Amino acid sequence: MTATVETSTTERAATASATEPRSRKRPPAVGDALLGVWGIGGLLFLFFPVLVIVAYSFNTGRQLQSWQGFGFDSYAAAFNNPTIVATIQVSLAAAAGSAVVSTILGSFAGVALARRGGRWTVWLIALLGLAMVTPEIVNAVSLLPWFVTLGADWGLSIFNLGQVRLVIAHSLFACAVVTFIVRARMAGLNESLEEAAADLGAPPIQRFWTITFPLMRPAVISGALLSFTLSLDNTVLSSFVSVAGSTPWPVYVFASLRSTLRPEIAAMSTVMLLLTLVALGLVAVVLSRASKKTGEGSSLAQTLAGG
Repeated sequence: MTATVETSTTERAATASATEPRSRKRPPAVGDALLGVWGIGGLLFLFFPVLVIVAYSFNTGRQLQSWQGFGFDSYAAAFNNPTIVATIQVSLAAAAGSAVVSTILGSFAGVALARRGGRWTVWLIALLGLAMVTPEIVNAVSLLPWFVTLGADWGLSIFNLGQVRLVIAHSLFACAVVTFIVRARMAGLNESLEEAAADLGAPPIQRFWTITFPLMRPAVISGALLSFTLSLDNTVLSSFVSVAGSTPWPVYVFASLRSTLRPEIAAMSTVMLLLTLVALGLVAVVLSRASKKTGEGSSLAQTLAGG
């Protein structure tokens, strides 16, 4: 009797072990290892020039490509150069203005496309897609005479200001990016909460601020960050529409290539890189705290990926 019970127990254990999936990790294949090496090589190829610029920002020589020694002279020279400081201020102001304008217009356009579609939807999507695929040189050549016509011929002096031109020019592409990000976010959300609030008598403005905007907040934040970043490194549009006294940082660096690059340019570029990383870190902290309460911080990466 005991032997029979032990035999049945052994058979059950053998059957269970045969049906259970193997939990042992298979050894990495050669293809996986090659893909890993390829990925690491690609990352090094992309980010190694950035590391070189950061390293050469501590060069004490007069030319960037000629290493003379380690020191912080280039940082002191960069912050004491009024031209460099002015270009950084112009770039930051233009990027902030472009982020505000494109985020506001793109957010409302994205909500309209996702919630209130119609015959105009196809035309708006085509127009935004055209703004994204049009080469920057074409936009620059078309914007320059238009700004001159508005400012000189029509007497609208506001379009003669370099900051206004930069904000408008940078917002054209960024607005389309924000629109598609917000639309992708809102298209995946159910409209039942907004309909329930409408049935309870909430006015449209209250429904937007209490329900719609909290749902679309990750997309708005990611769109604002992308708009700010796209404006900072825009060179083609900035070189065409900028005027004397409002030269942004990319145009100044591009003009410096005609003579020679100095270490203070690398120093200021490193400072801007650090400021960008600090800003992204602060946003990550805010979103991580928000995700603990509402779970919307974790959806930022999905929103950037179009989910």
